[in-house]
Amino acid sequence: MKKLSKLVLVLFSVIILIIGVVINLLVIGWLDYDTAFSIIQKILTTSPQNKVVLVINGFCMLFAVICIFADSGSKEESKNSRDVLMQNDNGKLMISRDTLENLVNAVVKEFPGAKEAHTRIELDEQNNVAVFVDLLVTKDVVIKDLTLNMQNRIKEAINKTSDLDVNEVNVRIKNVVNLESEE
Repeated sequence: MKKLSKLVLVLFSVIILIIGVVINLLVIGWLDYDTAFSIIQKILTTSPQNKVVLVINGFCMLFAVICIFADSGSKEESKNSRDVLMQNDNGKLMISRDTLENLVNAVVKEFPGAKEAHTRIELDEQNNVAVFVDLLVTKDVVIKDLTLNMQNRIKEAINKTSDLDVNEVNVRIKNVVNLESEE
């Protein structure tokens, strides 16, 4: 339906552009009113051209109605693009990205030495998950061990709670902080 809507909008825009150019040429004086009106009169009174004009006019009216009343769906699409839609025999389930981000943040809080996590979730068309975590850590932590354990736990938690496949968990250490400054 999107392609048809775009095609309708393009065709309508081209027709309106042509009409606008002709009107501007008339107003500027580059096209003579009498000549333009005699051409229009011949088109409207000659039987084959009359039918073509009638068809074009019908399409213009139809395109105008479609453009006026067609719902672009952009609000609904942007809302749904933030959600994961899962279906089974019993119905549908929507899981928001915010829910997944909160789940990841809860997992991160379980790790001592992990401070201030900011999470972002990306989904592809097959609902595969990519997780991005920006993290502050304390200086006493071994970053390599912490992140490896965190990545595994995040994958397990998302898979267990939502049955979604996690392709990757990317952890970026933003800064190392002292324990004293946090308390």
